[in-house]
Amino acid sequence: MSFEIEGKLVIGVASSALFDLTASHQVYLDSGPDEYRRYQERNLDVILGKGVAFPFIRRFLNINKVFPRHNPVEVVLLSRNSPETGLRVMRSIAHYGLDISRAAFITGKSPYTYLPAFNAALFLSANEEDVKSAIAADYPAGLVLPSKIVDDDDDIELRVAFDFDGVIADDESESIFKRNNDVEEFHAHETLHMAVPHQPGPLAKMFRRLSLMQRLEERAQRRDPAYKKVLRIAIITARNAPSHERVVTTLKSWGVSASETFFLGGMNKTRVLSIFKPHIFFDDQLTHLTSSPGGTIPMVHVPFGIANRRPA
Repeated sequence: MSFEIEGKLVIGVASSALFDLTASHQVYLDSGPDEYRRYQERNLDVILGKGVAFPFIRRFLNINKVFPRHNPVEVVLLSRNSPETGLRVMRSIAHYGLDISRAAFITGKSPYTYLPAFNAALFLSANEEDVKSAIAADYPAGLVLPSKIVDDDDDIELRVAFDFDGVIADDESESIFKRNNDVEEFHAHETLHMAVPHQPGPLAKMFRRLSLMQRLEERAQRRDPAYKKVLRIAIITARNAPSHERVVTTLKSWGVSASETFFLGGMNKTRVLSIFKPHIFFDDQLTHLTSSPGGTIPMVHVPFGIANRRPA
């Protein structure tokens, strides 16, 4: 019987994002692929430590426990390893009880080209070249940045935070601002177009699907007031009034919303992030991702749009 993946929200994750491969990668850099293979074989039963994306992926997979009839989410391992060197990763996945059974081992090549085959709405990797290549090919991808791993077993909630421009929406408005670095020009453009929804950005599909699952949770809570939600979504944007209206227009046109939305008007986003405590935060600008409080917020750079183009 064939497995239908089209109706699922699928995330492709590289082993470099899911686990701490610092020691393995150093062996590869110092001694080459043959010694790397031997190192992985010698350490086949040594469980890998958790990577930056691990707390997010673990809770993301728990969505299937909330909706067991539909199992609406899927995680696929997309790896530069060969099947032989990838055995340690798969054993570590089994050790942690992660429900990940599908994998693509590309043996030294970038796996991003297979994102459409798995209907992936996101590719997470710590390999900058792979992520940039995926974005250049119009695939949704994010670069996991180094941070301290915090994974509280008693915290079952999944908290996901998104920037708006260049992440959920396209970079049209960001392009207006970047033209002259003029905030007033940006607000004037957004006021003029406040009734015109944005085109989708690279993570729009993921945001929409998560928002719909959130709506299902709201229905479940109306049926049973004791039901405890597991999913919280936040939009944290540098926009403020009057440019906030176009954000609302866009989300309304898509039929979705966030649990919490913050229009910060240029405030440091970590002031909100330190309270919301997301298990992952997506932003297209590295300047918004470099000063997490204590380095404990898992930050993901989405290298999309004008904010990531080099000046001519």
